[in-house]
Amino acid sequence: MRKIAFLSLSVWFLSSVVRAGDVPAGALDNWHQWRGPLASGMAPRGDPPIHWDQKTNIKWKTEIPGKGSATPIVWGDQVFLLTAIETGREAKPEELPKPDPHLEKKTKPPTTFCQFVVLCIDRHSGAIRWQKTAAEQVPHEGHHPTHSYAAASAATDGRRLIASFGSHGIYCYDLASNLQWQRDLGRMQTRFGWGEGSSPVLHGETVVVNWDHEAGSFIVALDAGTGKMRWKVERDEPTSWATPLVVEHAGRTQIVVNGTKRARGYDFETGKLLWQCGGQTINAIPSPVADADVVYCMSGYTGSAAFAIPLGASGDLTDTGKSLWHYSRATPYVPSPLLADDRLYFTQSNNAILTCLDAKTGKVLLDRARLPGLTNLYGSPVGAADRMYIADRDGTTLVLKRAPQVEVLATNRLDDPIDASPAIVGKQLFLRGAKYLYCIEER
Repeated sequence: MRKIAFLSLSVWFLSSVVRAGDVPAGALDNWHQWRGPLASGMAPRGDPPIHWDQKTNIKWKTEIPGKGSATPIVWGDQVFLLTAIETGREAKPEELPKPDPHLEKKTKPPTTFCQFVVLCIDRHSGAIRWQKTAAEQVPHEGHHPTHSYAAASAATDGRRLIASFGSHGIYCYDLASNLQWQRDLGRMQTRFGWGEGSSPVLHGETVVVNWDHEAGSFIVALDAGTGKMRWKVERDEPTSWATPLVVEHAGRTQIVVNGTKRARGYDFETGKLLWQCGGQTINAIPSPVADADVVYCMSGYTGSAAFAIPLGASGDLTDTGKSLWHYSRATPYVPSPLLADDRLYFTQSNNAILTCLDAKTGKVLLDRARLPGLTNLYGSPVGAADRMYIADRDGTTLVLKRAPQVEVLATNRLDDPIDASPAIVGKQLFLRGAKYLYCIEER
């Protein structure tokens, strides 16, 4: 019965992909970008273990140098991970970046060099296949104590790997580690110096990068083969950390970007603004998710906001009643939502409190249910088969039945804090801890 149910789910998700847009060939068997093959948190062909601990169902664990919270990206037998390694090498006075005296900062920039590193790890053994230092620079600003200089996840289409270190460059490698191009988009000045985190999106022959900060925000489309700019559009936004979402609807491809002032939809080919909708909270971090006809945007710092916006919308939807529904309770601050089975699953702020809404109507199916055994959350929930996986910052992962009620299937603990979101490919679950990358598989 479980096999039949799993096949039915796969067929449903495959039909959703056909309706929702273009994904690279083979993407459904991989985790090729932030939030997975459908950019929704779901692995439609995944079926990883339910139970594990330090000694059980750990296929391998690999010590990761440096610090980062970027999600593992998987393609074929390769796992890609970004990290930032503190060298301890003191910069000379003339090598130190000059701060902007007009911007308030609550963090102090370092005075030592940092290496911004791309790792390729063998999926079968956990061995590091190659390690490339994309840049070695002195960061111009610090970051939040719980943040890092390697928070943006990479993206791949099976040919190219796009790695963004934000102010320290955008890089394109082939999967054998050869640098194809690099691009300097300038220096970000983030709110209070808390750091950067929006991941690049690779769609067809285009790389989309969102550049929201305190000193001139924009969104840019780069040629995936050369790194040359296709278009650039200014954005009236302060710092945000949300990753753009590329969706196709009614024959038109658009880019949806969340933000403090507005969630916006842009034409993929030209960057033309298609629609916008105000009402979000400050510090927009959760990434949008979408089904075939609707995109869902939410944020949850010093307030709560979730909007269901029709992908065929145009113009300014703020206070017009043109959004399909609006919800203003218990939305996430750092984690992004999970969209599955026509339901939205999300946690309250960074707390282990789960809400489930009917995505079509906004009806509450599960209202602020506490998740036992979990504490503070940064990672986003992911789903596979009939389950949902939620990891907390203490290294505990709760496995739940994916349903509008809390049914705990397992509580799994690792002695390693987890800030990165999990990734699921086939029978394997990948967890990035503070010290190790874990591959979890039934053994």
